[in-house]
Amino acid sequence: METHLILGILLSVCSLSFSQECRQRLVEDVDFAGSDIQLVFSPDVNHCQQLCTQHPACLFFTYLPADWTRDDRNFHCFLKSSPSGQPDVQTPVQGAISGYSLKPCNPNSKPCLPQLYNGVDFPGADYRALFTEDVEECRRACTQDPACQFFSFLNEVFTLDNFRYKCHLKFSWPVATLPVVERKAGLVSGFSNKVGTFQEGKPVCPGNLFPNTDIPGNDILVLPAASPGHCQNLCSAHSACATFTFVSDDFNCYLKANDNAMILTAKDGVTSGLSARFCWPDNSWVNAALEGVDFPGNDIRNERIDDAASCQRTCNKDANCQFYTYTTADFPDPNFRRRCVLKRSITMPAPPGVIKVANVISGFQLRNCV
Repeated sequence: METHLILGILLSVCSLSFSQECRQRLVEDVDFAGSDIQLVFSPDVNHCQQLCTQHPACLFFTYLPADWTRDDRNFHCFLKSSPSGQPDVQTPVQGAISGYSLKPCNPNSKPCLPQLYNGVDFPGADYRALFTEDVEECRRACTQDPACQFFSFLNEVFTLDNFRYKCHLKFSWPVATLPVVERKAGLVSGFSNKVGTFQEGKPVCPGNLFPNTDIPGNDILVLPAASPGHCQNLCSAHSACATFTFVSDDFNCYLKANDNAMILTAKDGVTSGLSARFCWPDNSWVNAALEGVDFPGNDIRNERIDDAASCQRTCNKDANCQFYTYTTADFPDPNFRRRCVLKRSITMPAPPGVIKVANVISGFQLRNCV
């Protein structure tokens, strides 16, 4: 993992000067060939550019739109990066659209996505379905449900008449998630004080936790978390989570569904609790500096800084930063001591797929458009 951290720092240093230039212009009929780091799906090029902006490593992208005809890769958004920070190859390709991350442009971390997409389905990620009068009512239902990030509506002439007017509400993570959390000497990790919590603006509540207590069974998802408070934040943001259990030895956060009896059992090194979806619990976990803990990966950039507290302040001031890892004066490699590595994850609505389907209309929640 030390090698991973050092490689990330080197790549960040190489690309920093170029990636600091704000370039909003899209380049039509050009493919930034190669340098792919991830394939995601977008209903239009603006959404693709926003995904590139939020992806920690993406510096540029190529998008194949709905009217792409050379093959079946419509709606493919290819996120890209390079050590130089710029495309190595720019190839003329009719119909392709390329562009750059907006990270240097002080982007809005919660972009407004008002477009409706006729003849487009966002398959998967469903957590609830209901029948609505029209697509606008479906969008209102999504906007008013805090768990909903996007939706698909089957209109009045959909092929299967039993499913007409059906509104599918869908979920993606609206809060920061960590790819890995692990113990490592010489490192300090933590969060920006601006990191999104699901409960902002809601009534304050204690957010009670049950230390040395397990809630066995009913697991729906296991993912890394930094602390019991962070695990509770993840549970509160997930559409199906009712309770959770956090295991301190391995930083695993077990999200659980439960509409029946809740059984509590004593277990050392484990903290459990309830979803706080409708109130704002204590969020002191956001300000905690976790010594001897690494958040590997998801690096945006890094710089030399005197101490971990200054690193956290730097993360707080950077609009793109959600969490950080700091290499202390005791870090094993002296060449990388006192480095502040800023990090983030994608928190905007991100459908797992985008496809053409007749008489389906899809779109995003409008909570970010206020």
